[in-house]
Amino acid sequence: MIEGLNPGLILIVGAVLVPFTSGFIRSLLVLALPVLAIIQIYSLGLGTWGHYEFLGLSLEITRIDPLSRIFGTIFCIAAFMGMVYAAHVKDTIQPFVALIYIGSAIGAVFAGDMITLFAFWELTAISSVFLIWASRTERAYRAGMRYLIIQVTSGVLLLGGIVLYYQDTGSIAFDYIGLTSLAGGLILVAFGIKSAFPLLHNWVQDAYPEATVTGTVILSAFTTKLAIYALARAFPGTDILIPIGGAMIVLPIIYVVLENDLRRVLAYSLNSQLGYMVIGVGIGTELALNGTAAHVFVHIMYKSLLFMCMGAVLFRTGTVKVTELGGLYKSMPVTTVFCLIGAVSIAAFPLTGGFVSKAMIQSAALNGGLNIIWPVMLFACAGIMDHSGLKVPFFTFFSKDRGIRVQEAPVNMLIAMGIAAFFCIGIGVFPGLLFELLPYAPTYNPYSFGHIVSALQLLLFAVLAFMLLIRFKVYPSELRSTNLDFDWFYRVPLKRLILAIGRLILIVWDWSLGIANHVLRYFIGIVNETHSSGKVMARTTASSTAVVIIVALLGVVLVFLYQFTP
Repeated sequence: MIEGLNPGLILIVGAVLVPFTSGFIRSLLVLALPVLAIIQIYSLGLGTWGHYEFLGLSLEITRIDPLSRIFGTIFCIAAFMGMVYAAHVKDTIQPFVALIYIGSAIGAVFAGDMITLFAFWELTAISSVFLIWASRTERAYRAGMRYLIIQVTSGVLLLGGIVLYYQDTGSIAFDYIGLTSLAGGLILVAFGIKSAFPLLHNWVQDAYPEATVTGTVILSAFTTKLAIYALARAFPGTDILIPIGGAMIVLPIIYVVLENDLRRVLAYSLNSQLGYMVIGVGIGTELALNGTAAHVFVHIMYKSLLFMCMGAVLFRTGTVKVTELGGLYKSMPVTTVFCLIGAVSIAAFPLTGGFVSKAMIQSAALNGGLNIIWPVMLFACAGIMDHSGLKVPFFTFFSKDRGIRVQEAPVNMLIAMGIAAFFCIGIGVFPGLLFELLPYAPTYNPYSFGHIVSALQLLLFAVLAFMLLIRFKVYPSELRSTNLDFDWFYRVPLKRLILAIGRLILIVWDWSLGIANHVLRYFIGIVNETHSSGKVMARTTASSTAVVIIVALLGVVLVFLYQFTP
């Protein structure tokens, strides 16, 4: 492979060829690019490449270390799955922008300086929005515009933080930053926006469900996980991240119980899973950071699997509304099985990847004496079991049969689901294979007797509670509704405030133009009074008079110079 080339650039450059190919050649191209990228990662090995001087700044285009390598690896695997899943798509735009988006995320992971990080960071925002607009609906256009504004805002804050950090330290190296200055605060907020911190999270539920069937699968894997990587790189051990992560875990559970759109349910559960990762970064120990990296890996697998299952349902039925689905196990049995695998993995059942990664973060919390956050994570496990582990498959495939009879998902979709399901189970059964990729030497055994028993007790009680709530009709009724979340503030009052400010600016502008017009008319009137025909400034004088005036002025100047010049 090319010496020192950032692996992300392979996908970005390869994307340029997509519009010039079609059919089998295009499919081969989009599948080959992630493979070439992962070959580049492991052929280069650990080290730094691409050192350049730019405007007096030291750039480091490619840096591969254990932390960036595991993120780059899972991103390449997710890219391959996404391309397999989207193999039936005839639209040229989607694979083109998807490869640029994925390549930008991979490029950012391997950036050794913050200027390179910023360039890839913004490219992810600009390219990914086209996966939302590819739906070509009014809702998608509006959601995409809001998404773009939020993502660009993150980039602006990041750039401001970089400038201040350079002024403070004289360095742009992308390493530990910490929360000790305004620069660190701006950078943390920039990362927090893309990590979907509480009150900054609604862009996920707003935009992801409006993307295309394949676009949602691809979007779910990269933006937020890139932000988690950035947090792990720049802010490990930052205490404020622990309560932030705790809030991220708990708050979405309230909404998913009431949500009717199953892709929005999965978007909310994505927020909750990100909370585990943020907590792991906040704890900052080797075990916690290993758990964070492991959870990113398995989360991409089971979340992609669940989004792929719902995408297949949407592709075949035209809806993912709870109130319109049910009994699909008869028509889509293979998709049903894959959905159940994703459900038990996200719920952290033993012998699944979710069990392994969550156990690491929970143990790190216990070892760190975090006796408050640990029960929060346990509660969240039960909540996740109810909303993602049970609600999604139950209401889609096993609830009231509404007579929907469709074909099974296309073969390429099933293959992509099979790859994700393989990793969900494989990592749970053979966790040592994942441990070899972790940034620190693994010293943890997730399958202790006590942990297995406690996890099974918690999850089985959650299943029992769900069944009883359904049986006695206590579980909230599924209704066609729109949940009001924090996004209401920028959808309604903020929108009205901006419009009001715009109207005020127009009023002030019109008033200013009126004053300027009156002032201009006044001066024009004076000029007319003095310069119009027959007026004093329009009269000519004799040459002799002009000479006399000039001589007089020269005389005044000479007298002044004689009197005041030493």
